[in-house]
Amino acid sequence: QVQLVESGGGWVQAGGSLRLSCAASGRTLSFITAMGWFRQAPGKEREFVAGISWNTGSTYYTPSVKDRFTISRDPAKNTVCLQMNSLKPEDTAVYYCAAGYGLGSPGSSYLYWGQGTQVTVSS
Repeated sequence: QVQLVESGGGWVQAGGSLRLSCAASGRTLSFITAMGWFRQAPGKEREFVAGISWNTGSTYYTPSVKDRFTISRDPAKNTVCLQMNSLKPEDTAVYYCAAGYGLGSPGSSYLYWGQGTQVTVSS
């Protein structure tokens, strides 16, 4: 099992920045090869935001956040972060950290999920 705990959500005005962190732990953490961030806005389906290969550091982004968001990992601390800049009201959502198997791409098998953290961007 893998446990994921997010932190860093909050409220920010449009154009501002937030940094989300995800701390991973668990007996099978060493088998994880992909970690990512997803988000779900009210009335919408959960969508992939960004992912990273735990082994190589290769990154993937949904087009709407590319050049604004940066995903990174720290294997020594078992953490993955999402730096979000130039935030827009449409980025408002609950953001979830996820872990699983694959390359960190949207098609990876994300099996473990955090509880989510709210991000609210006001116009």
